[in-house]
Amino acid sequence: MEYAWRGQPEREPLLPSRSQRRFVQPPVSQHLQPVGAQSSRVYRRRWLVLAVFSLFGFMQGMVWNTWGPIQNSAKQAYGFSSFDIALLVLWGPIGFLPCFLFMWLLDKKGLRVSTLLTSFLMVLGSGLRCIPVSDHMVKRWLIHIGQLFNGFGGPLLISAPPFLSATWFPADQRATATAIASLVNYLGAACAFIVGPLVVPGPNNTLPLQNAMDSHAAFIRDRVQAVLYAEFGLISLGFAATFAYFPSQPPFPPSVTAGSQRLSYRSSICRLVRNCRFLMIAVAYAIPLGVLGGWTGVLDMILTQVNVSQVDAGWIGFWSIIGGCVVGLAMARFADFIRGMLKLILVLMLAGATLSSTWFTLTDLTSVTHLPLTKGTLYTSCILIGIFLNSCVPIFFELFVETVYPIPEGITCGFVTLLTNVFMGVLLFFLTVYHTDVSWMNWCLTGSCFFSLFLVLCFKESYDRLYVDVFVSV
Repeated sequence: MEYAWRGQPEREPLLPSRSQRRFVQPPVSQHLQPVGAQSSRVYRRRWLVLAVFSLFGFMQGMVWNTWGPIQNSAKQAYGFSSFDIALLVLWGPIGFLPCFLFMWLLDKKGLRVSTLLTSFLMVLGSGLRCIPVSDHMVKRWLIHIGQLFNGFGGPLLISAPPFLSATWFPADQRATATAIASLVNYLGAACAFIVGPLVVPGPNNTLPLQNAMDSHAAFIRDRVQAVLYAEFGLISLGFAATFAYFPSQPPFPPSVTAGSQRLSYRSSICRLVRNCRFLMIAVAYAIPLGVLGGWTGVLDMILTQVNVSQVDAGWIGFWSIIGGCVVGLAMARFADFIRGMLKLILVLMLAGATLSSTWFTLTDLTSVTHLPLTKGTLYTSCILIGIFLNSCVPIFFELFVETVYPIPEGITCGFVTLLTNVFMGVLLFFLTVYHTDVSWMNWCLTGSCFFSLFLVLCFKESYDRLYVDVFVSV
């Protein structure tokens, strides 16, 4: 089912060769209205669509990060090991294995069908985790399967924000909409750092009697079950709202490029893998964000080794992600007003991420570097890491789309998020093997930031989609 205001001859290029500076308007199907600025229109319902989509992104991130912040409590209540905690986080990137299927579905069936399928998988996954069983082994399997189904929601919810913003929002609001839809996933993960430690009590291994310890473990399980029920209820509410009203597209496109022809799915994939400039910037995004995702998922495990409590680790993770979401939204709004500066923003953000991750890594080696290891330095360095790296996400997404236009936004960002989760999966796989001392993850984070900064500095930016919107609308 193709979009009503998108033409069928999708394989015609929209832009001339680089040697030609004059824009040539692409052919338009006879069933379509003219693609000029006069046929473009913006609808208020776009904010409702963005809100519903963002709810799922928020809950997917929160469910994914359920167990990391309460790993000590989960070990006592369910008998989880460090391997189990790492595997529960690993189900997120494993869920990206059918990423190309979700990209195809988004390209062929649109936003509504894709979102309904994603939300159903999330309802199924969160429901499985809530099933009350007394057998700990069965409960463990249900939790692992539920986390996997929640991971299946990642391909759409993380890669589709640029597609949603291009479909519903005008050119001067696209970066902002992309920032909101993409950063709420990180916001959900941040809230898990607070909700988990506040609702679920920490383990108590000082109780004198075994019966008292068993009673405390049962109390922990009850509190964990309450969190699981709450997450299931919110996801079910979002699924009902999506089923009731969630259109794939507005009656008229909001911009020139939103209603123009795009490449087919197969042609898009072939172009992406042959585009060296795109692969260069994709790796610059995928490596540091993939490492950051794995690092954040086990932040409690990392900070436990420097005698940071479960609650303090939760607050550190929370504020690091919140800071990144706030600054990322501000940077995206700035990019909407002052266009053509995406590379400069990324260079500044990645330089800050490199310095702050180096600070955190050296502070963790206080016995060697003699740097002060205090709660203040841990808070500050971790928060700066989250601010600089998480705020890069919407800027990177917009730069991807500008670089490879007219390839559809969903396919472009789906490819990149798949690559990101490959790197995250590799990192977490090594964590399942080398989990006794996890300080090596700090060095991976620092090195990935430096490498990404180098690639972005070497990247030659272009704004093909913006050129079409500005030229034709004028």
